[in-house]
Amino acid sequence: MPLVTPEIYVKMLEAAQKGNYAYPAINVTSTETANAALKGFADAGSDGIIQLSTGAGEFASGLHVKDMVQGSVTVAEHVHRMADNYNVYIALHTDHCQPKKVDTFLKPLIDETARRRSEGLPNLFHSHMYDGSELPLNENMAIAKELMQLCKDNEIILEVETGVVGGEEDGMDHSDQPREKLYTTPQDMVGVYEALSPIGGKFMLAATFGNVHGIYKPGNVVLKPKILKEGQEAVVKKFGKEAYFYLVFHGGSGSELADIHETLEYGVIKMNIDTDTQYHFTEAIVKHVDENRKELTHSGTDVANKKKFDPRSYLKKAEENMAKRVTQGCRDLKSAGKSIYKG
Repeated sequence: MPLVTPEIYVKMLEAAQKGNYAYPAINVTSTETANAALKGFADAGSDGIIQLSTGAGEFASGLHVKDMVQGSVTVAEHVHRMADNYNVYIALHTDHCQPKKVDTFLKPLIDETARRRSEGLPNLFHSHMYDGSELPLNENMAIAKELMQLCKDNEIILEVETGVVGGEEDGMDHSDQPREKLYTTPQDMVGVYEALSPIGGKFMLAATFGNVHGIYKPGNVVLKPKILKEGQEAVVKKFGKEAYFYLVFHGGSGSELADIHETLEYGVIKMNIDTDTQYHFTEAIVKHVDENRKELTHSGTDVANKKKFDPRSYLKKAEENMAKRVTQGCRDLKSAGKSIYKG
């Protein structure tokens, strides 16, 4: 049963924190990209996290339906079935959900897990991200506390964010944010712990340290990983070692490997990878088109080659290429070969 239970998910995170490594969290939008993530983790011998955003869920439901909840449920159920064929643990997560979508995305998905649990079925998703970073911290945490209680009741891990991840991703544009908002303060991290720890349950924090969504030329993004170290020290000083956060690194695509490795020393146990895997998926399709352009469409008296325009011919290549990038992510985050799955 390579899909995690709540207990196994916690063991995964604990193992990563103790071992100074992190899990790639791969954003997917379809069964094809989910399959690529599964293959990439298995090829690396790494446990991992597969996640969907609101936009991915909407896309997965199709152009006629456009329902972010139904699409997310559909892809999650696909992963539930397919994960049994792999020898690593997989956790399912939802990515950035802003306050205005809590009632139409997060809560319905939590309700679906609650329904499944009432029927003796496993959780649909194992963790959810609520992104209230656009709000002042007190307003952010007011919503987070309500979600924390719902998640605790259903053995779901909640991920929250303070500070703002710059750039643009999936329709969320923070490219105009002042630079100071890109850096979480120690006071922010203390505030998060004070708000959520009394409720109980497990939670993760996406603390920002200059990270930016998207991909940029070297030197355009200024990361300050030591912000994470300073924040962890402030929390531990006030509340003790048990307060040490499970941290999440957003906007990791294109980051320098030295910066990534430094964050692992400060408690990062999950790093989102989206832009790079999107690129590798599409890169294989572009190569297929470039190499077979004359055979892909009808032209004059010539007819296209069915073997070349059959979507399976290029989607297999796309899956393979994306899987390689997932495997590389496992190596970069030092999770390769460290699956806790024993068979």
